[in-house]
Amino acid sequence: MMDEHRGEGSVVVEREFRCRPDLLWRALTEPHLIAEWLMQNDFLPQMGHRFSLTADWGSVSCEVQVIEPNERLSYRWDTKDLHSVVTWTLVPTAAGTLLRMEQVGFQPQQTAYHRGAMAGWPRFLDALEKVVARIAEQGEGQ
Repeated sequence: MMDEHRGEGSVVVEREFRCRPDLLWRALTEPHLIAEWLMQNDFLPQMGHRFSLTADWGSVSCEVQVIEPNERLSYRWDTKDLHSVVTWTLVPTAAGTLLRMEQVGFQPQQTAYHRGAMAGWPRFLDALEKVVARIAEQGEGQ
């Protein structure tokens, strides 16, 4: 596992998952799985699809910008006055898949958002690891 945070304008978290990219892709793109590790949502893996992520604290407005199955997913991540982009990149490795999450677009005055993302994304990825492990254990996606 490697978590990396850099610069005020972005947050990067990288993790190695012991699974094939297609299993990880499912957890990133299937609404019921996204709800288990991130937030409730109405996501569809379609270019231009607008969707919401909702939690007790509020919601995030999103729009799919890039979708390359099992390789890359990118969407706008807008909430209040934060207008950012989240990009997921999956790279096959000998041990499984390296997942890179990068959120860009934080403005210098948005330190609270940046701190929140630095604290939140590693926790979301911890939950994602549990979901992926369960999928793999159940043999889903074989």
